[in-house]
Amino acid sequence: MTTTTDPIARALLDHPLLIVDGALATELEARGCDLNDSLWSARVLAETPDLIRQVHLDYFRAGADIAITSSYQATIEGYMARGMSEAEALELITRSVSLAAEARDDFWNEGGHEGRPRPLVAASVGPYGAYLADGSEYRGHYDIDEAGLVAFHRARLAALAAAGADVLACETLPSLVEAKALVTVLREFPDMSAWITFTARDGEHISEGTPIAECARWLNDQPQVAALGVNCTALEHIPSLLEQMSAVTDKPLIVYPNSGETYDATSKTWQGGCDVAHGAGFGEQAAQWYARGARLIGGCCRTTPEDIRSIAAFRAGL
Repeated sequence: MTTTTDPIARALLDHPLLIVDGALATELEARGCDLNDSLWSARVLAETPDLIRQVHLDYFRAGADIAITSSYQATIEGYMARGMSEAEALELITRSVSLAAEARDDFWNEGGHEGRPRPLVAASVGPYGAYLADGSEYRGHYDIDEAGLVAFHRARLAALAAAGADVLACETLPSLVEAKALVTVLREFPDMSAWITFTARDGEHISEGTPIAECARWLNDQPQVAALGVNCTALEHIPSLLEQMSAVTDKPLIVYPNSGETYDATSKTWQGGCDVAHGAGFGEQAAQWYARGARLIGGCCRTTPEDIRSIAAFRAGL
């Protein structure tokens, strides 16, 4: 079930491929931020927000059509654990949207964007596991039920929707139960649409073990879900995952995988090398994903504006 009223559907009417941005944390670290912290990039929202705006601007200039906000790990509970009030936490969560919107408007005002859609702001709604900051988004099996997940996500999702985001990016989910909880909350905001993306442990199953085809089949019947797919997943699994999803859904498919390194939740560091070279190599893989049905493509952890530029180069030839 697909509609033409959500911003993703409207943009895809005139453009064969929408480009999602790349890693925010990687670029913040390159600018000197220490993100070895349970709040991760959400800490930068409070300390040096202009760096976040600059990273968004760099990705727009590289070719991104969609900026994912810095709210992935920005939760009311997480900020309050650092001594902030609920009001202060909500202000920072709202700020994540305004920073991306400001960067989008600054970029658009630069001109010279013939053939490109006006960029969208996707408000990141990270999983419960991101709040736990223990790598649970790659495992699932939380010690919380679906009703608890609905309660956890409700206030942040409401703040992001009210902040003026174009779409919600419900991302890095390890389980179908959490996706169902988010859809339940989403129904309370009938004017909002969202994409749902999972982490996957292989070419057929999301992190908690549910077949990706089962997830796609369920999400296909949810009218507010604008796109579905995977993110923060190894490059090698993407072609198979796309094939599994495309067989059971007519919604746009979205992929934004990692560069190929593996995250160590204990040390909060990345291990191993990349599966492909940055830049042209990433664009070549994007061409394969597009051929398998992906219509929104970007990068997740450890990807860079160079990778996004390579996807833009591929799109230019479509």
